[in-house]
Amino acid sequence: MTPDRTTIPIRTSPVPRAQPMKRHHSASYYAHRVRESLSTRISKFICAMFLLVLFFVGVIAFILWLSLRPHRPRFHIQDFVVQGLDQPTGVENARIAFNVTILNPNQHMGVYFDSMEGSIYYKDQRVGLIPLLNPFFQQPTNTTIVTGTLTGASLTVNSNRWTEFSNDRAQGTVGFRLDIVSTIRFKLHRWISKHHRMHANCNIVVGRDGLILPKFNHKRCPVYFT
Repeated sequence: MTPDRTTIPIRTSPVPRAQPMKRHHSASYYAHRVRESLSTRISKFICAMFLLVLFFVGVIAFILWLSLRPHRPRFHIQDFVVQGLDQPTGVENARIAFNVTILNPNQHMGVYFDSMEGSIYYKDQRVGLIPLLNPFFQQPTNTTIVTGTLTGASLTVNSNRWTEFSNDRAQGTVGFRLDIVSTIRFKLHRWISKHHRMHANCNIVVGRDGLILPKFNHKRCPVYFT
């Protein structure tokens, strides 16, 4: 008989891993960590509140700036007529009359108009100059009507210039430009700004009858400062 060669398996138990040693901290250590956590949270809260207040202050300041910053007065040409344009020798009786409205669009700010004069230009050549209004104060959201009439010495139109007017009239229209120059100051409560020199340029075209064409009437005039 042959001997039994069957081997009996032997189980080996796994070697237990060494467990890391737990550190035991003292009560003072945990108290310090709690204080640090509270300090960090309080600092973050204070920073967040500061940024929030700064944001709201910026928004309020921007709204105040929009509502209180000065807006330029608005000029609109309401009427313009060149009398005698249909007469070949009308230069002797030449007369130019116009009406302009000035609106102060500011809600809380008035405007001092310290001086004002109007000039008429034809092909960039001045043909008339006249002082307009005495110094006045314009209340907020108020509209002022300015009228001007140029005749005689206030017009620098000779026979040659009048012939140019007549030649343009024969073509159907004559173009002019009204330039109103004002010295103004803005007023808000007790604050008064420095002087500003303001120009309002109104481009005007009249027909054969000397009256302003409808598409140019009631038109807003560009305004700029120099």
